[in-house]
Amino acid sequence: MKTIVGLLFAAALLVGGGASAQSMNSDDLKWINQCIADNRGGARAEVIRKYCVCMNEKMDSNETRSISEWEKSNPRARAACDRESGWR
Repeated sequence: MKTIVGLLFAAALLVGGGASAQSMNSDDLKWINQCIADNRGGARAEVIRKYCVCMNEKMDSNETRSISEWEKSNPRARAACDRESGWR
């Protein structure tokens, strides 16, 4: 089931993400999928996806913390992604 969700998420990125999807790698998808799981139920699925992609793009490629861990020490990035994703 998780594989299907991951594949659907990857397909959604390719269809709806445009330029950002082109630069994503498997590590990015792993972190984004974990972020989506961490935030499940907090907002609509499309808002969560936009938020997690936004946060992933703000993080350094060498970051070792998850998006959920990183956002706690980066409130400005979190606020910017809240606005960009439409999170309320």
